[in-house]
Amino acid sequence: MSLLPSRTSLFDDLFRDMASGFYIRPLHGDQLPSQIRLDLKESDDNYLLQAELPGVAKEDIHVDIHGKQVTLKAEIRQFDSENKDERTLRSERYFGSVSRTLELPVEVALDKVSARFENGILTLQLPKQVETPAPHRVTIE
Repeated sequence: MSLLPSRTSLFDDLFRDMASGFYIRPLHGDQLPSQIRLDLKESDDNYLLQAELPGVAKEDIHVDIHGKQVTLKAEIRQFDSENKDERTLRSERYFGSVSRTLELPVEVALDKVSARFENGILTLQLPKQVETPAPHRVTIE
């Protein structure tokens, strides 16, 4: 492992520092986070999942649950409007999608799941599946 910074990171840092004072950054500067940040808590009968999704509309959030697996998908869309009399010098809005999948220790009771989205935080109540199928004994012939 080298203690020296790589050449690309060195130049990126240099231009990032200069960008604020010498020129205006290109349009659509920031990108989506590479991963959805979340908190997962467990109680006796359910899981509480809270995910940060700032700037995402409720309609653009998709939650899929299959057994123990929970998948969150979010899409941000940017709509640029052009006006003949003005030109955009900087726009920090962006578009794209991000997703995250996690596996829980126990299956989720799908009929009791609840979801709420408020102030950029998605909160999911994921009740644990209480009823486990009875073991099935196979007869050997």
